[in-house]
Amino acid sequence: MPHSGSCLCGQTKIEIGGESAKAQIICHCIDCRQAGGSAFSGNIVVSQKDVEITGPVKEYTSLADSGNPITRIFCGNCGCPVSHKSAWFGENQVMQTGNFSEFANVPIAAEVYVKDRWTGLGPVAGAAQWPGMPEKSILG
Repeated sequence: MPHSGSCLCGQTKIEIGGESAKAQIICHCIDCRQAGGSAFSGNIVVSQKDVEITGPVKEYTSLADSGNPITRIFCGNCGCPVSHKSAWFGENQVMQTGNFSEFANVPIAAEVYVKDRWTGLGPVAGAAQWPGMPEKSILG
């Protein structure tokens, strides 16, 4: 099922094709929290070939706790986080689901970096729980 979304200001448009968006992954890592300015980030992992991002974007590359570089893509106007890529994800990229209204109804399959979860936020019922980054098989 295709998904269409945009950043906060609407200048960066995001299109996701294919059937890869059946479940979300919540990430509680410190980097995702800082990049999004929130307690966690909602994500899906999709094939890069199914993603089209148009409009003003910027990129920022830093090292993940694994030591691998991770490139975060965000709107060049409003700063809204859009996506991130890493060699660890192979041909996939991670898309932030907050930019798509329909993801309010897409189930959460897993939570990663629960070791960094804020006190007071309990686990999502029925979602797999990973203390850090899981093995690649969970990511699709």
